[in-house]
Amino acid sequence: MTEKIREVLKCAKCVFTEVEVEAALDNMAADMKKRIGDSSPIFLCVLVGGIIPLGHLLTRLDFPLEVDYIHVSRYGDKSRGSNVVNWKAKPATNLYDRTVVIVDDILDEGVTLAAVMDYCRSCKAKEIFTAVLLDKKKERSPGGVEDADFKGLKIDNHFVFGYGLDYKNYLRNAPGIYIVAPEHLDH
Repeated sequence: MTEKIREVLKCAKCVFTEVEVEAALDNMAADMKKRIGDSSPIFLCVLVGGIIPLGHLLTRLDFPLEVDYIHVSRYGDKSRGSNVVNWKAKPATNLYDRTVVIVDDILDEGVTLAAVMDYCRSCKAKEIFTAVLLDKKKERSPGGVEDADFKGLKIDNHFVFGYGLDYKNYLRNAPGIYIVAPEHLDH
């Protein structure tokens, strides 16, 4: 498998360099400071993809905040999701009457973010915001989140990896955002 992953990276097209992604994260952090900096928010990382975007955001935020995680997935090791949300772990922090910022890697069909938002509502969070590194330009699934409150970059409807986004559970650590070459897509 290692050789295949190296081949996927070699054939991929970089659409956002590390410098461009870091600039987008700077902009997201500045917007967050203005909009929620006084609310002592809880940043809720959607595992696994949200780890890298959240980690990079946290060092840019100079206001009091807490961090927790939620592990929910629709993809597993497949490139196409379903509308079935697989709950693996819920946050330990009490969300009641708190400002919650849900951080994920990408807004694609919107189903995962909608499910996490519903969970936060059921916990009686005071305010719920969504933050994604990438906003994929495509039609959302029925009931899916249409737009994120904080977003870094927009991308056309491509299968991408890097900065938290994976290709078959690999390449989340790629230093930029890359489009998977057509010959490596599952059809």
